[in-house]
Amino acid sequence: MKPDRYAVVGNPVGHSLSPRIHALFAAQTAQDMSYQAILAPLDGFAATVLAFAAAGGRGVNITLPFKEQAFRLATRLSPRAQAAGAVNTLRFDGEERFGDNTDGAGLVRDIVHNLGRGIAGQRILLLGAGGAARGVLLPLLQELPAQLVIANRSREKALRLAAEFDNAAAAGPAAAVEASACGFAELVGRSFDLVINATSAGLSDGAPDIPDGIFAPDCLAYEMVYGKETPFMAQARRAGARVADGLGMLVEQAAEAFLLWRGVRPETAPVLRELRETRTT
Repeated sequence: MKPDRYAVVGNPVGHSLSPRIHALFAAQTAQDMSYQAILAPLDGFAATVLAFAAAGGRGVNITLPFKEQAFRLATRLSPRAQAAGAVNTLRFDGEERFGDNTDGAGLVRDIVHNLGRGIAGQRILLLGAGGAARGVLLPLLQELPAQLVIANRSREKALRLAAEFDNAAAAGPAAAVEASACGFAELVGRSFDLVINATSAGLSDGAPDIPDGIFAPDCLAYEMVYGKETPFMAQARRAGARVADGLGMLVEQAAEAFLLWRGVRPETAPVLRELRETRTT
């Protein structure tokens, strides 16, 4: 029998570490599967995914810029995908296309398990109000921080996102935490225990316009971008914060997808260690 087939679909996608990560997971857990990167035309995402599924594919990961299209392509959604309005993992079961969003779970697991920082009772600042912020907001609220503030260049966009997620969280334990919102200028005089950069500024070597004082003593500054020192990370270091990049989030969200597909959770620590060692040699 041929191995079960999986893939990551994006544009661009050649830089993706996902094929290597899932190959390491498969070897570790003795799963008979293959995993490839597929470049989808910007106007041909749905056709690409449906063709892969029709040819026997079992599931796909989705990267930029297709996560919202994947949300619309899914025939059934997990609660966290529904809340995020975006899907980064599809599982094919016959005619069903089950959509999930593992980004938030990956972020939380990296912070709590890999970095050893509890989230419950912490003051969290989430920078950005776009897709990356949407994908992690509900899992962060479910950890019951003392407060969660969404700050964005556009204050109105942050306010809309906070209001939307207060409604989404109302039926669960996250209802105990109210997300608030502000513009970057309103952060002056405030400080936080955990600052997460969910803006895209680091991809182009830019930085959100935030004051140094937001980093409380013993603050963890988390940059979702991985593979380079961003201006946000440099600013946090100068302010005395502990700094982490998004490589652990990438590995942990991949493990969540692997669990959804294969029913087994791989050990992430050796994979993360190997990736970091490779990057530094």
